[in-house]
Order: sequence, then structure tokens, then C-alpha cells
Amino acid sequence: MCVHGVLNAGNASTAVESAIKQKPDSPFQPSLPMSSSIKATLKPHLRDVGSLTVRRVLPAMAARLIGPFIFFDHMGPATLEPGVGLDVRPHPHIGLATVTYLFEGSIMHRDSLGSEQKIVPGDVNWMTAGRGIVHSERTPAEDRASGLTMHGIQTWVALPLEDEDIEPSFAHHAADTLPVVERNGVTLRVIAGTAFGETSPVATFSGTLYVTAEFAQGGAFALEPEHEERGVYLVDGDLEIDGTPLEVGQMAVLALDETVTLASTHGARVMLLGGEKLDGERFIEWNFVASSREKIEAAKLAWTNQEMGKVPGETEWIPLPTRK
Repeated sequence: MCVHGVLNAGNASTAVESAIKQKPDSPFQPSLPMSSSIKATLKPHLRDVGSLTVRRVLPAMAARLIGPFIFFDHMGPATLEPGVGLDVRPHPHIGLATVTYLFEGSIMHRDSLGSEQKIVPGDVNWMTAGRGIVHSERTPAEDRASGLTMHGIQTWVALPLEDEDIEPSFAHHAADTLPVVERNGVTLRVIAGTAFGETSPVATFSGTLYVTAEFAQGGAFALEPEHEERGVYLVDGDLEIDGTPLEVGQMAVLALDETVTLASTHGARVMLLGGEKLDGERFIEWNFVASSREKIEAAKLAWTNQEMGKVPGETEWIPLPTRK
């Protein structure tokens, strides 16, 4: 699910099909760290999108990015009644890769390359926008008819300078292709990048950490500083980082070069993300990420003129939002 935004000079906005200005007292404001191993705790910015509640944690004032991750959206969980579905009409991207991972539900991805792929829980959809791509995300017809629960994470990964104008591409990886590591009552699945001695088959453009961790009761493990920048997001359950509790829907930005212990009393689902620090500033406007405003303005004009490609089988599209 794409949830769009604007970032630079400390503001952000959110909507599925429009830009909504962020208020000065937005929960993007970080809380002060309570542990030397935590640099900041990021609180989510909430929006109701149809029947879904979306929690956006990145971008934030305290952390524009964590490694290459420039957006982090947690959607649901929400029960969609029969006949109701997710419908994100065709829209464009440049300069980034979208990464979709579901806990429950399904989404049909279609794009201007002709890709058509249903994603189900545990799978990974990685779409590289590069110089430009258009895609839609909808509930598959059979699941719309029966009703379903939707719950998942979508992130945006900013591309390095040398790759931001690369040819667009799409890759799907089934759940059973992802490495799994067991650590003291914790099941760790490496979605992308490298972690715990394993490497995901998902191709990345820079050093990347992206892992889902499922804690059984009493599960715990040490997270070593294998990657330069790291964040820990609590999807559900309970979690302590070196004894400091993290609330559901919040993300802890970890201190550099610190080994931290993650522990859960009753069980939890957690996302670990980060990696190599991005090579310079990025601008975000709507669905566009770029190293210059000129690239964004060119993409806006191309989309307005409908010159970025078409999604086969789609007749609708999301207009460029107008600033007020």
C-alpha cells in the first residue's frame, strides 16, 4: 500500500491520494531516549485510510532516514468486509524502491512494466522505481468477495546516487526463499540485506538490514552493530531494549556501535531495519524521491502529462496533488 508524503526542511505530509499538511505538534516529534543504547524513540503519525489505520514512523524529525529506509508505514490490522477492498489507483515513483511485506491479507500488484503479482503473508515484493515506474495496488477479486484482514508493512528505500536513474524493475520473492534464523525463542526472517550470518535473495543497492523477528514468551537475543544505522519497530506484543520498554507502534533508533539485547515477556512481532548511511540528502514530494528538486519537478510534469507509462488493465490514475 502506498501512502504518500513530502519531506525536507523538517515537515512531512501524508495521504493515499492527497497531501495532508502536518501540524506542528505532530507525533512525528520524538520522545527523549531513556537508555544510552537508544538515540531516539519515534512515535507514529496516524491516518485512517478507508477501513485501514496507517501508522507512519519514517520520515521523522529525529530521523529522516535509517540506513536507506526513507519511509516506514504500518497498515492495519483491519478487517475488510466482503465486497470491500484496498484500491490504490495507478501512481508514479522515482528514485526509490518500494518493499511490501504482509502479515495478513493479500494485495495484487500491477505496474507499467506489465508485472502482475499477488503478494501473500511472508512474501516480499520489491519494486525498483529508478528513473520512473507506475503501479497500482488492489485487493484481489477473490479475496474482495470473501472479505479479509489486512496487516502489513510497506517501506521505501532510497536509491544511491549512482542508481537513482536506473531502469525500473520488479521482483517477487516467495516466503520459503527467505533465510530463517532461530535465536533463543526468536524466529528471525531476513527480508532483505544481510543479518545473523544470512543473506536474503532480495537484491539491494547498498548495505541493508531488514528483518522480521517473532518472539515467543521469554524470547531474547543480542543485536550486534553489524550495520551502521539501525531501527527497531514494535508491531505487536511487548518488547524491552536493554531493559527499556518500547510501545507498540513506536520505533527505537539505536545508538551507533552498541550491542543491545531485545527481550519479550509475553511474545512480540518486531521489525529490524537499517543499513549503510545514504550517500547524501534526498528530497521527497508526493511519491517522488530524488537528490535534486529539479528531478522531482521533471517527474511531476511527466506525470501531469501522463508520460510515465500505463498500467495494463487500469483506466484510472491518481492526479498530482495540488498544494494549497
